[in-house]
Amino acid sequence: MNISTDIKPITYLKSRAADLLKQINETRRPVIITQNGEPKAVLQDPKSYEDMKNALGILKLITQAEEQIKNNQVKTQDEVFKNLKKALIKDEEKV
Repeated sequence: MNISTDIKPITYLKSRAADLLKQINETRRPVIITQNGEPKAVLQDPKSYEDMKNALGILKLITQAEEQIKNNQVKTQDEVFKNLKKALIKDEEKV
């Protein structure tokens, strides 16, 4: 992996957008776009973006669960199943 190929100035994006999109979709590596030598944006293929969002969502759930455990906000498996059963029965009665 050559990181210098993954950093491009905005002028490159303006003049070679199609080539840049091809590179991103073929390599699945994001490209950093710079303006006046400063990083300003990241271009990424849709699949990698979706994968990243899913991974962040899972990490957020894990973090929330860890916080709930620290605060002793937990339920036993039996309690969870009883609550689910009650909720399902209520839903069936509404139908």
